[in-house]
Amino acid sequence: MQTITKYLVVLILSLNAQCLMAQDTIQPVKNKYKIAELKEIKSKIETEEKEALKVEVESIELRLKNGEITAEEAKILKMQMAKKRALNIENRSAIIDNKIALLERNEEGYSTNVDEDLSKIGFSIGSDEGSFAGINISGKNKPKKYDLRTKSQFVLAFGLNNAIIEGQSLDDSPYKIGGSRFFEMGWAWKTRIFKNTNFARLKYGVSLQVNGLKPDDNQYFVQSGNQTMLETFPENLRKSKLSISNLVFPVHFEFGPSKKIEKDTYFRYSTKKNFKIGVGGYAGFNIGTRQKLKYDFEGERIKDKQKRGFNTSDLVYGLSSYIAFGDTALYVKYDLSPIFKDQAIAQNNISVGVRFDMD
Repeated sequence: MQTITKYLVVLILSLNAQCLMAQDTIQPVKNKYKIAELKEIKSKIETEEKEALKVEVESIELRLKNGEITAEEAKILKMQMAKKRALNIENRSAIIDNKIALLERNEEGYSTNVDEDLSKIGFSIGSDEGSFAGINISGKNKPKKYDLRTKSQFVLAFGLNNAIIEGQSLDDSPYKIGGSRFFEMGWAWKTRIFKNTNFARLKYGVSLQVNGLKPDDNQYFVQSGNQTMLETFPENLRKSKLSISNLVFPVHFEFGPSKKIEKDTYFRYSTKKNFKIGVGGYAGFNIGTRQKLKYDFEGERIKDKQKRGFNTSDLVYGLSSYIAFGDTALYVKYDLSPIFKDQAIAQNNISVGVRFDMD
């Protein structure tokens, strides 16, 4: 029995020793690959900085050509940019060299932050998440384009919705004033029209518009052939709503003052904290119409969703305008296309609300 015990002890010690040896070999291999990646990154630093310097020099040459700076000022700026990029190469290379030395000196289990994703290594100031020892090589290091005439914005709008009915005032609308609403979400691009001023801009994009109509007096929509009309529902309605979803392509001419921000190698126009007016329109097509009904029947709560055409217009187009301060605007849109096609009495959708254009 003692012999068997001895053999077991020897076997366990042997297995532990092998595990320890495996760990000792894995760590150097792991560090070896990290060192190789760091060396590869170091080899790209000079190329990246030279490409950045080339873009900056081209920006300075463009300013000289446009008469914004003198030849002497252009020469000084070029020297400053060249000095900055040379120092960047020196400093970034030194950071990589120090990191490599740290790994080579402590191959056998020294704890460091080298487990982070080396693909994100680069140069930056600060402690951004995902950086590697204060290094962050990425496209963000590239110098900004000298003149960026087009930029994009996320657009969000919502508010009250209703209909202008032929021969009838809005006060007599069969749709609830507060209950009928609209929602719009999309993406827009804004391009400066003139070269040397930002007073006029062309704004264009794509949006999803959802227009909602809530009939009053316990009514709901009924489609009969090519006619859509309101009828009284046989039960007590808790909710009646028609939602019309359109995919549209808005175009606006935007006017208003802006502030010019000038730097050594680029300039930008900013409309933040400025008034602006947008006038234009939109065109698109209907992508879905749905009626939602909620009511009680024989003691049960019923939810009825009807997805059908309801004779709504396939092609939609209209006028829209906004008055904004900064990113927030008062927004109005009006459909020139009728809500329901081939109707005896035309109805056109109208919406008023707030709009946010966020850079």
